[in-house]
Amino acid sequence: MSGRPQQETDAPRAPLVHVQPPADPLPQAPAERPRPTSGGEGDGAVGRPRLVVVVGNPVTGDSRVQKTALAAARAGWDVTLVGRSPSRKREESVLGPVRVVKVPVSGHMRAAASAARRRSRLRSRLTQWGLPDDGAWLRARSVHAAWVREHTTRVGWLAERPSGVRTAVAREALKGWVRLRRYAHKGRGRLYQWERRHAAEPRPTGDWRRDWPELLDFDLAFGPVIEELRPDVLHANDIAMLPIAARSAARLRARGHRTAWLYDAHEYVRGIEWPDALRRAAFPAAEDAFIRRAGAVVTVSDELAALLREQYGLRRSPLVVANAPVRAAVRGAAAGERAGVRDVCGLEGDVPLLVYAGWIGPERGLDVAVEGLVGLHRAHLALVAGSKPNATLQALLALAERLGVRERVHVVPYVPQEQVPDYLSSADLGLICFRHVPNCEISLPTKAAEYLHAGLPMVTSGVRTLRAFVERTGVGEVFVAEQPRSFVAAVRRALARRDTLAGHITDELLRELSWEHQSDGLLHLYEELAGPRAAGRLVPRDVPWSAAERPGAGRAAEPAGAGDTCTAPGGWRPLTSTPVRLGLGCANSAGQLAQFARALSERRADLSAEVVMHTHEQSVRYPADVHTPAERAAELGHQLERARRVLGSCTHYLSDSFTPALGRLNGGHIRDDLPALRAAGIKVALLAHGSDVRDPERHMARYPHSHYHAADESVLAALTRKSARNRRFAAECGLPQFVTTPDLLDDLPGARWAPLVVDVASWESELPAMERCRPVVVHAPSKRWTKGTERVVPVLEELDRRGHIEFRLATGVPWERVRELVQDADIVVDQFAVGTYGTFACEGMAAGRPVVAYLDEQVHRAAGIEPPVVGATPRTLRSALESLLDDREFARRTARQSVEYVRTYHDGGYTAAVLDEFLR
Repeated sequence: MSGRPQQETDAPRAPLVHVQPPADPLPQAPAERPRPTSGGEGDGAVGRPRLVVVVGNPVTGDSRVQKTALAAARAGWDVTLVGRSPSRKREESVLGPVRVVKVPVSGHMRAAASAARRRSRLRSRLTQWGLPDDGAWLRARSVHAAWVREHTTRVGWLAERPSGVRTAVAREALKGWVRLRRYAHKGRGRLYQWERRHAAEPRPTGDWRRDWPELLDFDLAFGPVIEELRPDVLHANDIAMLPIAARSAARLRARGHRTAWLYDAHEYVRGIEWPDALRRAAFPAAEDAFIRRAGAVVTVSDELAALLREQYGLRRSPLVVANAPVRAAVRGAAAGERAGVRDVCGLEGDVPLLVYAGWIGPERGLDVAVEGLVGLHRAHLALVAGSKPNATLQALLALAERLGVRERVHVVPYVPQEQVPDYLSSADLGLICFRHVPNCEISLPTKAAEYLHAGLPMVTSGVRTLRAFVERTGVGEVFVAEQPRSFVAAVRRALARRDTLAGHITDELLRELSWEHQSDGLLHLYEELAGPRAAGRLVPRDVPWSAAERPGAGRAAEPAGAGDTCTAPGGWRPLTSTPVRLGLGCANSAGQLAQFARALSERRADLSAEVVMHTHEQSVRYPADVHTPAERAAELGHQLERARRVLGSCTHYLSDSFTPALGRLNGGHIRDDLPALRAAGIKVALLAHGSDVRDPERHMARYPHSHYHAADESVLAALTRKSARNRRFAAECGLPQFVTTPDLLDDLPGARWAPLVVDVASWESELPAMERCRPVVVHAPSKRWTKGTERVVPVLEELDRRGHIEFRLATGVPWERVRELVQDADIVVDQFAVGTYGTFACEGMAAGRPVVAYLDEQVHRAAGIEPPVVGATPRTLRSALESLLDDREFARRTARQSVEYVRTYHDGGYTAAVLDEFLR
């Protein structure tokens, strides 16, 4: 829908279910054709009724939508979640038994509308003559400045000549000509900027299709998917999905399939401060056009339900379903096994800790909490924030720095939605500091329920619904919004009465504010909408609330063992009866095992594969067939299962970073499993990526800015021992050896270079590089010390402060979010401590972005390659970036060469050819 985050607008639901009949009933549709069964367990001959839930975001992280799907799956529905793909191609995953389909949304209708507006403006042809974009204006400024310098130089030369009438006249004439050209250039610039401002804010027409054609792009992308699924009930979340649901349901009815649909209004659309006039007009118009056609309306608070009914003359009040935590997932005392916010902040138990969890935006009023710390001398503030760069958060941290309280403000990461209450429970108070804006006034936000399930009393501003709730239940204190002195007084009262306030958090209140209770009415509504199509076909299932989204298509596979999570493959052929059956495990560094499996499956019809990845709590979960918590590798049951799977199925095995193939059945190294693998006739090869074989001492001697110089002594000693052991084993074992970066050929002389693999198509970006006046520069270190981050960030931040670039630092960012950042960037900054390029650089090149990194040219020439990477060291980074900013044609040429380079070496074809001999 827009770049604006979803507002948290949730309150206790109404006790009754009301169904809004369609305003335009169609003639009775003919009888439906028999449909195939859904295939779920216990479905029976007819199959489960189908529910499709649509949302205009990538689904991941949208707790309300995910919990809706899981609740329906538990009740017996065949559920498909349809969301927006973060890439340019369709993606599929699973959420327990729920199928998740993410479709790419083009910008064709938006682009067509923009082009039409440009073509229709005769005025713009005059005001922007010869200046089609900002790049052309920048070039025109440079040409004018060069002309002025040339001619003012000539004025100076004339001044040096002997005085005379002809010389004086020539000098004054030339000065007048320069002044005239300056005035003309200044006037041209003002006209250009004036037109750009007016073109950027076209006037609304009142027709939502013309004002915000992105809604038509959504319809073109989502509509065919919905219609192919032929749901019995269609659940449209938020305003962007309202037109899509209405149009798809009508098209399905025209084909003889009657789909009932409902609109879930998460926000008061007319009360949102949209960033432009077009959306301010388009979204209310779309809601007005379609809301009365819905079979039912659902919303998040009684106040918003009353507004919607009055605004649109609905015959029934919308059903209220608040977004609340799943009570069954709250572990309470058992949560101590996981780190909480107090642990993450590194605070002792007697230090007062205030916590805020959720989106951080200007309307959230958190500046009052930062300012309040000045008067709360011992208190600390934890901000649970996502990894996406956020200007409001940066402004809050800058404010804390100015006030001298920065060391008491902690930014801590998100956790999965079912873990939030336990994560927050180690704090003392939960904060809600909303300003007086419409959507904050009319609902109880999700975080209020999360705080209460965490056992935290609240300190809240006096927005209407929150104030009434706190005063009614006695679970917190209220302060005057945007007044730090009032905030400080409320916090002091709450800390003094904390036990009393916490005692008011009763079981009855928690039951009311639980997803189990809130979703009950929604499930009844689904049944009522479906009518006879749901009767007798709903067979409840035992689906865990903690189910997490996993890569893959279709239904989730059964687990291989307690604690293991199997998912359908992410683009490779699953292990089956092919001549070549390849096992890959278990580090899956940067998702490379998954990419190798995909590339090999695409190029070899005789090969199937299984990828195993060992994980820990901080792991980025890359695609794999089996994700196994690292601690399970020591469990006998897991070891025996891995032995059965590998020894009984595989013909070949690729050991990633020398990790064992059979858990820890024989030991913690691939060397320990070799006798069993050889006895089973399995061919084994070794795959190295970096620190698993790189010699730290030699690296430090060769590179003065080697990342090993920054390593802790104990870490350095451990890496030295491990890499030496692996190099000795590689030299003695006689196994085929492969390395993913060419510099490692010096450490493993017997190895071959099997280049890193990226899915080039999924990283492509429609946004051209280096077209913005202020280019976006992205740096995303997986580990800061291995990338030389501390040395280069000050340079990037300084260029950002000066307005030359917009710098985005992404740390701890989910894999999918990294792709979004790269595709939206102009320049990618990789590493300055290793001497070669890695996966992130390949991904940046695949997106058509110039990449800046430190490369040892000698190493790459020896491998016969010349990567189109802009070479730099920490000292020369500034000049390297300035060269790209000054010579944008060179930057764009480098970007084009980068795409061709990754297609040549890193799309999987080259790597598959290198592995061919081993796989014969």
